[in-house]
Amino acid sequence: MAIGDRIENAAEKVAGKVKEGVGKLTDDERLKTEGKTDQGKAEVKDFGEDVKDRAAGVADSFSDNDKK
Repeated sequence: MAIGDRIENAAEKVAGKVKEGVGKLTDDERLKTEGKTDQGKAEVKDFGEDVKDRAAGVADSFSDNDKK
């Protein structure tokens, strides 16, 4: 797991939430949409990290079985 990637994704989510909130406060539809889009991108990146972590776990389990 790349903790740095997870931190970047969390920061991107927070920035997206802030952008969305500012858009709501100012009635700026474009800003609200950008904020939601940023959050969605971060979610997709997190999903990719989850897939990589699980794939690494599967690979590790195969290599552990080879040692037995």
